Amino acid sequence: MTIASGGRYAELHERSLRDPEGFWGEAAQEVDWFEPAKKVFDPSMGLYGRWFAGAVVNTCYNALDRHVARGRADQLALIHDSPLTHKVTTFTYAELLKEVQTLGAIMQDLGVGKGDRVIIYMPMVPEAMIAMLACARIGAIHSVVFGGFAAKELAARIDDAQPRLILSASCGIEPGRIVHYKPLLDEAIRLSEYKPPACIVLQRPQHTCDLVSKRDHDWSELREAAIRDGKRAACVPVLATDPLYILYTSGTTGVPKGVVRDNGGHLVALKWSMSNLYDIKPGEVWWCGSDIGWVVGHSYIIYAPLFHGATSIMYEGKPVGTPDASAFWRVISQHKAVALFTAPTAFRAIRKEDPNGDFIRKYDLSSFRALFLAGERADPPTVEWATHHLQRPIVDHWWQTETGWCIAGNPIGVELKTVKPGSATLPMPGYQVDVVDEAARPLPPNTMGSIVIKLPLPPGCLPTLWQKDEKCREAYFTEFPGYYRTSDAGFRDDDGYVFVMGRTDDIINVAGHRLSTGGMEEILASHPDVAECAVLGIKDELKGEVPCGFLVLKSGVSRSRDDIEREVVALVRDKIGPVAAFKRAIVVPRLPKTRSGKILRGTMKKIADGDSWTMPATIEDPKALDEIGAALKDRTPERA
Repeated sequence: MTIASGGRYAELHERSLRDPEGFWGEAAQEVDWFEPAKKVFDPSMGLYGRWFAGAVVNTCYNALDRHVARGRADQLALIHDSPLTHKVTTFTYAELLKEVQTLGAIMQDLGVGKGDRVIIYMPMVPEAMIAMLACARIGAIHSVVFGGFAAKELAARIDDAQPRLILSASCGIEPGRIVHYKPLLDEAIRLSEYKPPACIVLQRPQHTCDLVSKRDHDWSELREAAIRDGKRAACVPVLATDPLYILYTSGTTGVPKGVVRDNGGHLVALKWSMSNLYDIKPGEVWWCGSDIGWVVGHSYIIYAPLFHGATSIMYEGKPVGTPDASAFWRVISQHKAVALFTAPTAFRAIRKEDPNGDFIRKYDLSSFRALFLAGERADPPTVEWATHHLQRPIVDHWWQTETGWCIAGNPIGVELKTVKPGSATLPMPGYQVDVVDEAARPLPPNTMGSIVIKLPLPPGCLPTLWQKDEKCREAYFTEFPGYYRTSDAGFRDDDGYVFVMGRTDDIINVAGHRLSTGGMEEILASHPDVAECAVLGIKDELKGEVPCGFLVLKSGVSRSRDDIEREVVALVRDKIGPVAAFKRAIVVPRLPKTRSGKILRGTMKKIADGDSWTMPATIEDPKALDEIGAALKDRTPERA
């Protein structure tokens, strides 16, 4: 397999695999260390080795202090844009540093020290960023849990992390409703076996809550007192291999799985990515339209932009509905953002509401250079729609909570590679991405298999799970010896491009034929009336599994849904053939999704199969699952 057309990218990637210590040691020069690494990589440490062994550093210093000291004090660090509250709030690097120093001192007064855990259960507000950076400043380990997460799920995370402190807010704001956080927090603490000693609660003007126990503290009162007394926390030196944060993977059942991120490797990888992958220059405005509850929000709302000296936009709103499908273009135009990183589902929602791209042409997007998509596979019709209307590079890239940054992408800061819709493009430095069979044997190009990454993983990836080394080994490093198991399936083409076609669970077995649901979704999405879709493998007594497609139509489509369903069935049979056994397509009002926009395929499958299921903790609107059940009953196999 050849890497597409050589060039600077190919040289960098080849060097990163041939001389990883030299490559990452050079990248580490962009970081301010208190003490440099004794070894850039120590293979004797941890489950597969550790990066920057012996180095001493502070993440918050690299995000704030060094920029203030070197001339960026008055540059904007954060723009908080909230159409839900009709407010835009900004912080310069100096202002953000002062807030972080103050909160760090408050936390220290409450007994939080180096290595202690702090749970952050907050909406998309500036104080959430301040809280994360304050933890990093004093050497505490933060664990962000989605604001509004179910009490039972929050309790499980409290028991696993055993936090010294919880930082929360009185409420979150969603279109048309207020989510009351304090009752959920109180119930979670009641359910948990471990009882956190203290909580700090930010009172939002949209809804205030009662602080009834000695455990609870008012955020604003503590802040005012600390400022009055002149309290400011200094940076606490930590080892590069010490944990920066724990992030629990979504959709966990039973004991949650806490992915650990270390300080040093995280700093080096994210700093490298901002210029080389995303082509962002210090001082430019960058927007990551994610949520801090997800790894994307950790990496590219909070940390990477600030490591790089850029301005980060934090957005409390939706791609549509706040107020309409023009929301993203208004933010880009108003704040002069040069790039946007969001989920493909956001663009499918925009495309559904504005199929002709009319809103795009109403805004000045002259500052805007590139769109980056990640979270789940960007289907080619959506990529092609965005390319047509934006006339800019559209970069689909692939990564995971566990890796913390991009596995495969298009490194436009190094060399813009040819875009192949449906592909995440090429592996980033440090990642040797292979496609293998069940016995870990490499498969030839264009052959579907399990996607794996050769060990050691590059800097920034998980070293382990929180207090669960053996569980980490079993979950990620055992099935394919010498590799990290991604649990994703796909192939690499003759140019080395990576095509991620779905989770390995989404590869369905139809009468002995292994078929990709992602490939079928690509065909369904090409239908001119389809805005987005999902294909599932549903139980079948004869064939084992048969595919079923769920379709969401574009706004304004008035044609018969029976006709559209028949047409997409014919499309699949024409493109793949009778082997697909694709006979069933169902139009639904919407697809059930997590709050980050991932389609809840696993739960949909259980409903379709008649299996027992539980409400996913990360679901955006539980009513969407009822709609799937109703559609399945209405469109019986005979009728479909």
